[in-house]
Amino acid sequence: MLLDRNQSCLIVVDIQERLAPAMHDGGQGAIHNAGILMKAARRLGVPVLVSEQYPRGLGRTVAPLQEFMPDQGAIEKVEFACPGNAGFTQRFKALGKKQAVIAGMETHICVLQTALKLRAEGVEVFVAGDATASRKPDSMDFAFARLTDAGCAILTTEMAVFEWLERAGTDDFKALQPLIA
Repeated sequence: MLLDRNQSCLIVVDIQERLAPAMHDGGQGAIHNAGILMKAARRLGVPVLVSEQYPRGLGRTVAPLQEFMPDQGAIEKVEFACPGNAGFTQRFKALGKKQAVIAGMETHICVLQTALKLRAEGVEVFVAGDATASRKPDSMDFAFARLTDAGCAILTTEMAVFEWLERAGTDDFKALQPLIA
């Protein structure tokens, strides 16, 4: 299955100030690649949903991603799976999209549970593996295996952006190409 920018949305799960430093390598790769996805989504008109797990304790979305936040802001939650939160479910359903690209923290907890719930609801799920993070790298490996077994696709940030773009030579390609070069 290929991503279709007209049928997809981007979900950025819990990339927060006090959570990111606990990730393997400080979550820097996930933050960088989630930023690329958010920039590409904005350029290409792909809607973005952002969640924050218990922001009073874990802080808000990290500063490098703040400028790409959706107008309606982040969805605060205490549920591990985003679709377990009524506010998230309402916003997601209002988009009317059949595909979801997911980035975030932690891969084996909130990202995994969000992806599995959406997949169970019939959504085509794509997890940007290089835009996710966990405290331990082997936790990510186990999560990716489980996601694949459940019918979710694991891809890279670059794969997602190029599938959204579909072709070279456009103004969108020229604008986004430096992000992934």
